[in-house]
Amino acid sequence: MRPLVIAHRGASGYLPEHTLAAKGLAHDMGADYLEQDIVASRDGELIVLHDIYLDRVTDVAKRFPGRKRSDGRYYVHDFDLQELRSLTVWERMNQDGSPVYPERYPARSGDFKLNTLREELDFIHRLNDETGRRAGIYPEIKRPAWHKGQGIDIAPQLLDLLADSGYESRDDPVFVQCFDDAELRRLKHELHCPFQLVQLIGDNSWREADTDYDWLRSAAGIKQLAQTVDAIGPAISDLYELAEIDAVPVATGLVQLAHEAGLAVHPYTFRADDIPAGFASFAELVRYFAVDIGVDGVFTDFPDQVLQISLP
Repeated sequence: MRPLVIAHRGASGYLPEHTLAAKGLAHDMGADYLEQDIVASRDGELIVLHDIYLDRVTDVAKRFPGRKRSDGRYYVHDFDLQELRSLTVWERMNQDGSPVYPERYPARSGDFKLNTLREELDFIHRLNDETGRRAGIYPEIKRPAWHKGQGIDIAPQLLDLLADSGYESRDDPVFVQCFDDAELRRLKHELHCPFQLVQLIGDNSWREADTDYDWLRSAAGIKQLAQTVDAIGPAISDLYELAEIDAVPVATGLVQLAHEAGLAVHPYTFRADDIPAGFASFAELVRYFAVDIGVDGVFTDFPDQVLQISLP
């Protein structure tokens, strides 16, 4: 069975991430789900953007040069919606100003804009209605503890907005994901989130949340997660390792642990222009995870290419 194809920030291998253009293209390509990373503006609007910062994907430094914080970063929360709408969005840049993926959409080109979550949900509804194909949504609550420190509580706002947009039950095509395990427990047990929940698993060094990802990858950690979430979202590198002699990929066993606990596995990120060690081609990478390891979904910047790969 083919795993779910989750458009990672849209068809971000072709168009700037999280723009409506990238989401529309991913929908046209046939992605099963479209991802939305959620951050909050100063006036409490939910914005679709991967980072709490603006400087790697917009012209904020040029338009508002005096608005950076002491760490040199420009934070979404320091701008209201009207200001955010004035920014131009482009391909993700490294700290030195070079593009992270040089072969993608030309750097600093186009007239792409930020959008709110409400705007994106309305856009997806229109696409679904016009095409007759219902693509699901896959929102991520970004840095909830940090946002609460700024006076913004994203989770209840997200649930209210989803309800307003017609997403109300577990049967709706919605996954809600987060790196923060405490926030996922809150969603499940306090906020009574009706949707499927996904624990993202990162590296402790990222300091994405006060969560011990090393422990979550253990048998005991997976067993505890199964009391709260429906799936895990680990990095590709969490699921295999290379044998020292012939560099043959060997499964780590995390997928088996998750499946035994009743959890689905949706790893990130499958990129045709950034193939990890141990695989000769993008097709080989996808087949290994879909067939040999048996993941249930894949986050990908290239949904069309995943869908074109033949699987047993």
